[in-house]
Parts: sequence; C-alpha cells; structure tokens
Amino acid sequence: MILEIPEPKKKISKKAINVWRITDFIQNLIGLLIIGALIFSYHHFNCVTWIGITLYVFLGIIFIIMVYELTIRPVLLQKTWRYDIDEHYIQLKHGFINRHSLIIPMSRVEYVNTNQGPILRYYDLSVLTIGTITSANKIPAIPTSEAQEIRELIVHLAELDKDSSLKDELIEQELGD
Repeated sequence: MILEIPEPKKKISKKAINVWRITDFIQNLIGLLIIGALIFSYHHFNCVTWIGITLYVFLGIIFIIMVYELTIRPVLLQKTWRYDIDEHYIQLKHGFINRHSLIIPMSRVEYVNTNQGPILRYYDLSVLTIGTITSANKIPAIPTSEAQEIRELIVHLAELDKDSSLKDELIEQELGD
C-alpha cells in the first residue's frame, strides 16, 4: 500500500524577501570592505601586478553575486518555500535549482524551537527549527504568532504520536508474552 501525501501548500511570509535582502546586503558589504581594504593595500604597497588583477576579479565576482543575492535569489526562495503539518508528518519543500523535499514523521520529532534575530524581530518573523535525533530542519520567516502556534501544535502532535507508538509497543509486548 502506497500512502498518498499531498504536496505542502503553506508559504512563508513575503516579508522574508526583505529580511534576506538585508542579511545578504550586510554579508556582501563585509566582503566588499575586505576586498576594498586589500585593493587599498595593493596600491599603497605597490604589490605585484597579478595580485591586483586577482583582487579586481574577486571584486567583480562579489559584485555579480551581490546583484543576484539582492534581486533574484530572495524572490525565488520565497516563491519555492512550502511547508505543511498534519497529525503524522511535517513536510518541507524548497529550492529552485536544487529542489529539496523532506518529510519528517511526528514520531521522530525531538524538539521544536523558534528563533528571532534583530532583523526578523523588526519584521515580526521567526525561524521555526524542528529537531530530530539526526538533524535540525528550519522553516524560515514565518509570522511570530503563527510560529508559536505551529510550535505548540507540533509538540502536541508529537506527544500524541509517541503515546500511540508506546501503546503499540506495549500491545506487541503483551501479545508476544
């Protein structure tokens, strides 16, 4: 018997686009400052020509990456992120080049955590982390109130699922004896 699991339907917040743009801008700005300092040092200390050429190539690469990360990537990530939660599974699906689809059985959930940095807090968003024994999986940029509701729902469903699996084990042990 093959179990039909519907595709996840819930989307993350559209505010995620702004959060990712700000985060990526800060990261790329740090990279530009480092390359800028190295280019300044190159001109100040009259280094070998190939070092200058390499630094300017890196500057161009960082600029291209920055344009991509500030314009295209956040929109595509927001459009492709999907998640869904039911009484048996948590489904996560994301990615536009490398597509990832993950199904986490409720019986495997060990912990659920919400996290907010200063940028997420400004936009009233949270990252929901779902931990199993072997991994931690995140649902990024969902509204804080929804994240808290989902966290409580997952904890409740995981407890129910573990209770039913314990009952099944006890029944099997009693039948085996």
